[in-house]
Amino acid sequence: MNATTPVTTPAASPTEQTGARTPEAAELIGGARERIDALDDRIIGLVQERMAVSAVIQEARISSGGRRVNLSREMEVLSHYRDALGKPGTQLAMTLLELCRGRV
Repeated sequence: MNATTPVTTPAASPTEQTGARTPEAAELIGGARERIDALDDRIIGLVQERMAVSAVIQEARISSGGRRVNLSREMEVLSHYRDALGKPGTQLAMTLLELCRGRV
């Protein structure tokens, strides 16, 4: 039986990983990326929480004979995100609304 030797490639240096041209900049970028990763984890958690709350609202609305989606409320959400973040905020809000609606 032949044992295969795994091929390893040298690890990229911090400057190569970050695109920085100095070790100082690479260190700054590395730390900032760690912060972004932590923020992304929190954002994902908040989106999941928003989805759960939205499911409760939809269930209550449907149970009471209403519709699953309240378009006037969705317009308020879109406006809120657009006012806070500009045009990309509208796109972000549309994505959140789509995630939170579940299967329509």
